[in-house]
Amino acid sequence: MRAEFAYDGGGVGKGGDVTLYYDGKAVGRGRVEQTQPLAFSAEETTDVGYESGSLVTVDYPGRGGRFTGKIHWVQLDVGKDSFGHLIRPEHRLRVVLTRQ
Repeated sequence: MRAEFAYDGGGVGKGGDVTLYYDGKAVGRGRVEQTQPLAFSAEETTDVGYESGSLVTVDYPGRGGRFTGKIHWVQLDVGKDSFGHLIRPEHRLRVVLTRQ
C-alpha cells in the first residue's frame, strides 16, 4: 500500500490531492484542504498504526484506537520539489514576531 500527495503549491499551508494505492492500483482518493503551514509542535509525532497527538480527522478513533494488523514496512519517497511552499525570510520573521 502507498499514498501519493499532490501538493497545490504556491505557498505554505496549501492543500492537495491524496491517492491511496494497493498493489499498484488506485483504491481511494481524497482532498486535504490545508496542510501544516510552518513547523509541528514538540508534542506531535509521526505515528503509524495509532494516533498519539492531534487527530487528522474526527472520523478516526484517535487515542486508544490502534491498528491491530501487522505493518510490515513503511516507505516514504520524496519526489521533485518546486519549493513553492517555502516562504521568504521576511515573512517568516513576521510570523515569529506575531507569535510573541
